[in-house]
Amino acid sequence: MTHTELPALRLRKGEERRLRQGHLWIYSNEVDIEATPLKPFTPGQAVNVETSQGRPLGSAYVNPHSLICARLYSRKAQRPLDIALLRRRLEQALALRTALYPDPFYRLCFADGDFLPGVVIDRFGDYFVVQITTAGMEQHKANLIAVLVEKFAPRGIFMRNDVSLRELEGLPLYCEVAYGEIPASIPVQENAAIFEADIQGGQKTGWFYDHRDNRARLQQLCKNKRVLDVFSYLGAWGIEALVAGASEVHCVDSSAKALALLEANAKRNGVAKRCHPHAGDAFEVLDKLIEVKASFDIVVVDPPAFVKRRKDLAQGLNAYQRINHQALQLLGNNGILVSASCSQHVDATMLLGAIREAAKNLPLRLQIIGQGHQAADHPIHPAMPETEYLKAVFCRVIRE
Repeated sequence: MTHTELPALRLRKGEERRLRQGHLWIYSNEVDIEATPLKPFTPGQAVNVETSQGRPLGSAYVNPHSLICARLYSRKAQRPLDIALLRRRLEQALALRTALYPDPFYRLCFADGDFLPGVVIDRFGDYFVVQITTAGMEQHKANLIAVLVEKFAPRGIFMRNDVSLRELEGLPLYCEVAYGEIPASIPVQENAAIFEADIQGGQKTGWFYDHRDNRARLQQLCKNKRVLDVFSYLGAWGIEALVAGASEVHCVDSSAKALALLEANAKRNGVAKRCHPHAGDAFEVLDKLIEVKASFDIVVVDPPAFVKRRKDLAQGLNAYQRINHQALQLLGNNGILVSASCSQHVDATMLLGAIREAAKNLPLRLQIIGQGHQAADHPIHPAMPETEYLKAVFCRVIRE
């Protein structure tokens, strides 16, 4: 393999420091466009990344039309993104998951966290959901599917490529069955409960494996407790609480379809009589519960991302503060608030601040009794804070 096989992408002076620390992204303003203009590159083209002095930093794929104009996929120079490298990356990812989980239900690949930028793969036993968010990985879709077929002999592979991130890369939005067959719903096992996930029409890839450990922590607290699960979706928090012995769970979601699946999941686990769905906007439903002086032992608040862009931070933090303020009013003495955020732009300190503000004018004291993060099948890249996004805070409420 010769040094000239991949064209060079040269950085401006001093712009290699972040990459030397391990980061995988290159921004367009970090490129020396006089030495290596971006425009001649085609989206997804492999390049050899160099310092301003011409020293190699690794191999990347490029997209001249994106703010993140290149993403490293190897620290080796002149390394093509071929099927052998895809196979090696997925084998490394699989080794972690099989060491962690006895059953084949997990996120198999977490993009940059598994050194495969632009690729997310969720495994549901013999079925796989693949999400590609970059032009570089879209070019290698066929090889990616081929490796999954070779390694797992799956019954079906579904491409869930309908996320807005693709538009930033100039990619079309689509969903398709890429291999085999995909049923209307697929069983998921988690923390002694069984669910049916809608991977074709549900949120994201159909299931949220990232809260697995936090839900297991909840199970240790909920025996004989009355639980409110806000933004319940398919009932992962609430039904796992019921399976662990909660006396009753009330689940709130705005989606009638999600609540129908939740009820089916409750029946599947034999807990339907103790599960009570509430359809409607979470803020409005909680206001009504406060009006009738409802009280719970545990309230779980796990909303969708209130802060999707940095410019929405102030507004989003207000939303976190408001929903937690409502939740705290519904908790009795010794109650537990489980407050979560999946907003990457909201760090743990900000979430704690929103909870603190929510409690400020209420007649209670809070104790932080636990903090959770994303599960280990969502590994965090130590040089990329962007890969750490999930927070969960467990608070005990003490009333005067």
